[in-house]
Amino acid sequence: MALPTDDTIVLLHNPRCSKSRATRALLEEKGASFETRLYLEDPLTEDELRDLGKRLGRAAVDFTRTKQAEFAEAGLSKDSSDDEILAAMAKTPILMERPVVVRGARAAIGRPPEDVLPLL
Repeated sequence: MALPTDDTIVLLHNPRCSKSRATRALLEEKGASFETRLYLEDPLTEDELRDLGKRLGRAAVDFTRTKQAEFAEAGLSKDSSDDEILAAMAKTPILMERPVVVRGARAAIGRPPEDVLPLL
């Protein structure tokens, strides 16, 4: 599944993450119609991650979980290039910050969950 370019709302979700569950509940509470992509099972490609960074308005390192052990294990640092970080994130999707809600040309990280409300 590619990231949508229309007005479809997609939740990039990790059900084991409390913030991800809270963001899902918030979307449901607001009556939003959305699709869920379990990104750990269906990882984003490097191109999708690059596109996601543009929608978030952030450099790759700014939507990467830099404190995950896998970040250092991949030989990455906060000074690594976007290409290096995106390649690692595509290979090891746990490195992607979560949850992320995508709608049209915009996206938001649900930390806190209310940060996704402007997309609705």
